[in-house]
Amino acid sequence: MKKRLTFTLSLIACLLFASLPTIKAQAPAKPSAAKKLQDLKRLNVLGSVLYVAAHPDDENTRLIAYMANEKLYNTGYLSVTRGDGGQNLVGPEIREGLGIIRTQELLQARRTDGGRQFFTRANDFGYSKDSEETFNIWDKEQVLADMVWTIRKFRPDVMITRFPPDERAGHGQHAASAILAEEAFSAAADPKRFPEQLKYVEVWQPKRLLWNTGVWSFGSQTEFDKYVDQLLKVDVGVYNPLLGKSYGEIAAESRSMHKSQGFGASGSRGTSLEYLQHTKGDKAAKDLFEGINTSWSRVKGGEKVEKLFQQAIDSYDPTKPAAVVPTLIAAKKELHKLPDSYWKRVKMEELQDVMQNVMGLYLEVVASDYAAAPGEPVNLQVEAINRSSVPVSVISISYGFASKDTTINKQLQNNEPFKYGQMITLPAGLTASQPYWLKKAGTLGMFAVEDQQEVGMPENAPAARVTFNLDVAGEPLQVTVPVVYKRTDPVEGEVYRPFVVTPPVFVNIKENVYMFADQEPKQVQVLVKAGKADITGKVQLQLPKGWRAEPASVPFNLKNKGAEQNIIFTVYPPKGQQETEVQAIATVEGKTYTHGLNEINYSHIPSQVTFPDAKAKVVKLDLKKSGQKIGYVMGAGDDVPTSLQQIGYDVTMLKDEDMRLKYLQQFDAIILGVRAYNTVDRLKHYQPTLMEYVKSGGNLIVQYNTNHSLVLQNVGPYPLKLSRDRVTVEGAEVRLLKPDHPILNTPNKITKKDFEGWVQERGLYFPNEWSREYEAILSSNDPGEPARDGGLLVAKYGKGNYIYTGYSWFRELPAGVPGAYRLFANMISLGKNDTGSASEAQNSIK
Repeated sequence: MKKRLTFTLSLIACLLFASLPTIKAQAPAKPSAAKKLQDLKRLNVLGSVLYVAAHPDDENTRLIAYMANEKLYNTGYLSVTRGDGGQNLVGPEIREGLGIIRTQELLQARRTDGGRQFFTRANDFGYSKDSEETFNIWDKEQVLADMVWTIRKFRPDVMITRFPPDERAGHGQHAASAILAEEAFSAAADPKRFPEQLKYVEVWQPKRLLWNTGVWSFGSQTEFDKYVDQLLKVDVGVYNPLLGKSYGEIAAESRSMHKSQGFGASGSRGTSLEYLQHTKGDKAAKDLFEGINTSWSRVKGGEKVEKLFQQAIDSYDPTKPAAVVPTLIAAKKELHKLPDSYWKRVKMEELQDVMQNVMGLYLEVVASDYAAAPGEPVNLQVEAINRSSVPVSVISISYGFASKDTTINKQLQNNEPFKYGQMITLPAGLTASQPYWLKKAGTLGMFAVEDQQEVGMPENAPAARVTFNLDVAGEPLQVTVPVVYKRTDPVEGEVYRPFVVTPPVFVNIKENVYMFADQEPKQVQVLVKAGKADITGKVQLQLPKGWRAEPASVPFNLKNKGAEQNIIFTVYPPKGQQETEVQAIATVEGKTYTHGLNEINYSHIPSQVTFPDAKAKVVKLDLKKSGQKIGYVMGAGDDVPTSLQQIGYDVTMLKDEDMRLKYLQQFDAIILGVRAYNTVDRLKHYQPTLMEYVKSGGNLIVQYNTNHSLVLQNVGPYPLKLSRDRVTVEGAEVRLLKPDHPILNTPNKITKKDFEGWVQERGLYFPNEWSREYEAILSSNDPGEPARDGGLLVAKYGKGNYIYTGYSWFRELPAGVPGAYRLFANMISLGKNDTGSASEAQNSIK
């Protein structure tokens, strides 16, 4: 019995793995008549291709769209990471929050181009310059195991990498993805490699591995032309009349989903060649799938199935799509007769989707709220409608998440909706819908995922699923749909979001970091929020020895679900510099709860909910500062203003109407947020005023910008040239080039100790050329590279100071790195020790 159960679970997992993107689309599918025909044709294509790269947005969406929609292959994209280490152009989220956004952007891209999405457990820890550095942080064997797992489950006939396995990849993680793909190509077929996987899957050997190359990888058109005749060519610029678009147009829509990275793209039309270089396996001379059988003859006994599918394709009438259902039922019966195989499982899942779609069979289960806690009743609205003349009956409905079945025996008349309400109580044992890769603490390079069946999945399986057991013209059909929440927005119209299971109570500490710049206590605000009605308990702060919170605990009584109570604790720091954590704990009926509630809401992706640990970093800081008032121009988005407020600065977010010299002169420093000169177009108009502000005695601090897409070329008062130079090793030595400079001495004495404990990187996009007016203050470099001296440049301009800095303050300050605060305070304070406040300086000008 145990062996049989294991096989059944494995079979279910394979089906879910193969069909996950369809199941996870929040709104029920409503394909056009043309799309239904394309899906019919797909039933007779038994081929698969897996594209492999390192990050979200690395994939070639043109090639994926072409393979999925023109060739009708099962097409997947394996992104080794979720892109947690990137920048964010749509909001303040970084690290895990950004990884969630980019995961959902990838899923939206795949819904657009027809591919499927997979991941490994590798964490994008930030830019790395070579694969050796990458593998020092990633657990190479574990990432390789995950790639092998995906190959064995998805069973690609062909694998394609985006990058070469060397320095031409331009990023250590890029090169690492290609190295791993080459190793996994062979390891997936070796039963001695990762044998623990074989209780769920079988070994698999793809036919060939290729590298999707181009002129960019050869350095010049001349060099590329020398090798072009040796490359396999695929014209992906084809127009698809069923979809009414070229694959260049579909690819642009797909790529434009990567909004957090600013990758909006315009569609292209006409011939567009992709080039593929052979890497491993059987070499193809002319066609990517040369020598690969993609017909039903690759499955023993599949010829009858193929003929029936072809009959349905040939007889398909877009005005009467349901007319093919009898033929599809016959094919389904023949398919059942075949011995179990990968393609039988995949095509059975696809066939059930096609049958549902050609009948216009709309099945939906909507919860009255987007979230509920275990033990809480949930009101569900069930809707089923058959928009065809094919006889369909709902025999029963299974609420698998609640172990409840309801007998229905209701025939669905053509275009007559069947609706009813169902109250379901969530079982007490349900776990919260935390993204599976964030449930346990991982390492810098790897997420911790213990369940083998979860590895590779793009996101959690739906928190609750409902199965409709149907009779379609005498043939049983099962359709499983996720429970969703939907609302009608006055602007957006019908808006869906996933239904999630939550803890009964949340405790959110207001800030991620609390910086104590002196011995004065700080107020720590804890928001207690009810995940269900009638929650009573107490909340307290847990602090290490030497720290103290008053009061010791505070009771709460929340009558309604969603009700909130703000609780203020006063926290007293110890003497001396110290870094530690504070934990908020809610106690309800003897059980403790230590998670908060975090929602990520952007219009281009489904809303996401996470439950972060209710912790905050607390730092007792040895800090002095001069100057108080800061003006801040937000760029691409960062949390630096909040961090500066933590240490007592008065920060004003500057608006368009504020950019007047007289108004700006009240500030001790004006700071430009990250990538401001890339993202704030009006800075080209503000620039003269900002330079006048510096000239009249102000400090202007400019954080990093990229060296392309600048809104103006001269970002400083004197010439400097931005580059792609960066220092990616966060522990790289930092040398003090000007140890006597005021910026390293007043009001805080900066030493090498202040560069300990930095996160992710030292800095990025350092200037590599600058005029003699600038003084280079610091120097650092990655191992084996020349010194990068442009990370902190200071120039006197008139009575004030212009500072350009590529060091990653946007990561270090929100992470509570003490030395970063001390040096940043010195930048703000530069020149203020003699002149005093900005208002005094302004009076002297007058």
